[in-house]
Amino acid sequence: MKELIDLPPPRKLWVRFLLMLLLAAAFQLAASVLLFIAVLQLVLAVATGAANVRLRVFGCGLAGYLGQIAVFECFDTETLPFPFGEWPSNKDEIGL
Repeated sequence: MKELIDLPPPRKLWVRFLLMLLLAAAFQLAASVLLFIAVLQLVLAVATGAANVRLRVFGCGLAGYLGQIAVFECFDTETLPFPFGEWPSNKDEIGL
């Protein structure tokens, strides 16, 4: 038997629609940045023999951000991702 969970009151549907459009655009931009980071990491790994730690940490945060947007877009949560909420900061928070 499922337990009852107290959920926050839902937003008005038109507000959520506008937020979903805005976050869909942010998702596309972030996915493009992630692709750039992945290619850059590959080039750096070939050139230096090791991945760049700062790019790896940023890439993990960006992957978490994409996940946060996807969860919001699928109506699984009412928690807004960055810039309305917190940026994912570590691997435990982003599910890696």
